[in-house]
Amino acid sequence: MTQTHSRQDDRTLDENTLEELARVVAGDDDLLYRRGFEIAAFLKRAGWQEVPEYDGQYRREWAAELLMARRDQPGEIEKVLLRLADPREYLEEPGLLTEVVTAVNTFLIHEGYRLENPGGSPRLVSCDPALAHPTHYGSAELKVVMADLIADEAMAELLQWRLDEARTCYANGAHVAAIIMLGSLMEGVLLQTVVERDPSLLGRDSEDSINLDRLIKACHRVGWLGPDAEKFSHELRRYRNFVHPKAEARQSHRPDRDTLAICWQVVNAALNDLADTHPGRAR
Repeated sequence: MTQTHSRQDDRTLDENTLEELARVVAGDDDLLYRRGFEIAAFLKRAGWQEVPEYDGQYRREWAAELLMARRDQPGEIEKVLLRLADPREYLEEPGLLTEVVTAVNTFLIHEGYRLENPGGSPRLVSCDPALAHPTHYGSAELKVVMADLIADEAMAELLQWRLDEARTCYANGAHVAAIIMLGSLMEGVLLQTVVERDPSLLGRDSEDSINLDRLIKACHRVGWLGPDAEKFSHELRRYRNFVHPKAEARQSHRPDRDTLAICWQVVNAALNDLADTHPGRAR
């Protein structure tokens, strides 16, 4: 089992968080339901020693008492979290794994952590609590998905994946990586938009040679990008160039979370503009 150690090693969780964790451990109609003795068995599988026998009280309250008793032992709580994200807990109902991890992350994020299980290897990672508030991505809320903009299904899926990866970078505090990913996303969306709507905008350039600067200008020229989206897309392009370390080294400013939040607004605004000018959109 792969673990990513973080502040959880020396920090206790809030009581309300542990109450919610007890709810997931005990389970209900929507999650894996565990009877009292099954809760004890689960904690043993998580690696707990000296787990008391179930005494017949309300399952969730009992689970909460057990968690609270070890609240000052963050490593013990981490074992429970990791076991909840372990596929071996859901061999009979594998579809429950995603639901359980999602349920845990909805409250765990407020503590600055998130559960992941890439490749079936559970881990606890640090994340930005601001992710609990979607508006932090910017006042320009994204109103579309890639499939609304791009006709090519394979390309739409690839671009959606890049947007999701940018969110993952954001969640882990990788601000420069997220910005670079957003710039790559912007270039891919604009290029595919031009190819699908009006390839003549490529001019003498090929799909492989046209750059983001020209794509932004071309899409603005034909009215697909508004003035604000066009202007600030160029700023995103400059940050995207930080993919080259020398480009970043020449700047005194280091992108941080606020920089990323602004870049996210730019991407949202640009994608919304492209959706509003989509040829198939009802007027």
